[in-house]
Amino acid sequence: MATNLPTELLRSFVAIVDSGSMLKATERVFVTQSALSLQMKRLEETVLTPLFHRDGRRLTLTPSGTALLGHAREILALNDRAVVALTGDALVGPVRVGLVQDFAETLLSGVLARFAQLNPEVQLQVRVAGSPELLDLLNGNRLDVVLCMGAPEDAAAVRVAPMVWHGDPELAERPVLPLAILEPPCRFRDAALTALERDGRPFRVALETPSLSALRAAVEAGLAVTCRTALFRPLTTPIEAGLPVVPQVAYVRRVGPAPHPSIAKLSDLMHAAALEL
Repeated sequence: MATNLPTELLRSFVAIVDSGSMLKATERVFVTQSALSLQMKRLEETVLTPLFHRDGRRLTLTPSGTALLGHAREILALNDRAVVALTGDALVGPVRVGLVQDFAETLLSGVLARFAQLNPEVQLQVRVAGSPELLDLLNGNRLDVVLCMGAPEDAAAVRVAPMVWHGDPELAERPVLPLAILEPPCRFRDAALTALERDGRPFRVALETPSLSALRAAVEAGLAVTCRTALFRPLTTPIEAGLPVVPQVAYVRRVGPAPHPSIAKLSDLMHAAALEL
């Protein structure tokens, strides 16, 4: 007799693996942690083998779990494509997405890759640029969805996050602060310069670049400090004292008028992903 693998259990299994923990997975599959634990017990009973090594709250895949993961992704992709086809929401042609550099690394390998798998007839086009350029392209109908940075009071804000100084804390003790900034226009550049000038803190621009990767490299090398959100994640820890207070910033999602249902769904997926960042 054939064994059926319930898709809701497979979806929860993949969510746990992708998010790294049961607690974070609850935000993706919208069930409680205890319910998720019971689902994994049911799945292990169905396949008659343990899928996770459990070390306290830490979960790692067993060889069987690793083998199941690839099959689970294929099954879910087929399931979701069938639903899309039957509900008439299949999308053909280009889908144009705009991202600031802060979101590109995470979303390109996550939400956007998943969307492309579920919509094989779509030509996904991604533009990585600064927020003003992306919003201009959206307003000119040259992008369908944008995830960028904005003011905390923006009506399209997904969430508000604090700006943080990043770099070697010893640099904050120097008489003249070495600063790394992006080329204008840049909200973080403006915030850093305004805060330093407001507090009368001497500084010098050690690096000015259009590239977030170059900015990160300079900070990780201990050459300068910079102002970003926690998404910046350099190898150094945030500087908690000795530098001026900087404001908050909003993660802003905007979508063009009357979007196709699949584009609206992608926009919602990007919204959800931004809440987890």
